[in-house]
Amino acid sequence: MSDALTKSERETLKSIYRLSRDGEEAHTGALAEALGVSPGTATATVKRLAERGLLDHRPYRGVDLTVTGRRAGVVAMRRHRIVERFLSDMLGYAWNEADRLAGSFEHELPQEVEDRLFVALDRPASCPHGFPIPEPETGEIPEMPPLYALEPGDVAVVAVPGSTDPDVVAFLDTLGLRPGVRVEVREKHPFDGPLVLRVEGHDRTVGQKVAQQVYVRKEPKAQPPTAPSQTLTPERREQSA
Repeated sequence: MSDALTKSERETLKSIYRLSRDGEEAHTGALAEALGVSPGTATATVKRLAERGLLDHRPYRGVDLTVTGRRAGVVAMRRHRIVERFLSDMLGYAWNEADRLAGSFEHELPQEVEDRLFVALDRPASCPHGFPIPEPETGEIPEMPPLYALEPGDVAVVAVPGSTDPDVVAFLDTLGLRPGVRVEVREKHPFDGPLVLRVEGHDRTVGQKVAQQVYVRKEPKAQPPTAPSQTLTPERREQSA
């Protein structure tokens, strides 16, 4: 199915998937803004995809992906992230350049080339931004909460979207907050106050607005060791009696 889609159709499916992650329908106005096209162009693409059974479109209500449409959207996102990894790992492009460059030629790749790239890259688990590369047959991508959703004591690995403002990316870089970096929340000030993070051995402070633009893969908390059970020998039972 995904091989028969045009570039605009793939990009539309990816955008609808992102916009509807919280279970809400994607409205064509928000979709047009995300794609950088006019509302009329977005609506025309939506109608084509609806005719193919990839999404449900209710005029003046919104757009929702069907099961087949969600799978096609995930497949398109998988390809994009593999190409990003190729640009970063094999061609040496910076992680925050890979997103823009991947979109210029990913849609022309035959499926065979994508599969070989994935193997040649040693089957990477994530893209250069730190987001997971989904399995080929899945219809969902694991959600990653924003950094600001963490609480003191939480440990997580950072992911930064390619669409993040370059000034924000530069600021994050000064703090050491780059994709793949492991952080620990030391403090979270109340009333939308800043986070204090442990980053590569240093305490860094990040405000709520910036922390909402960074995403994380939360690590499970370490379980405290279980105290070994003590079996009383006959002698110990006598002593404790």
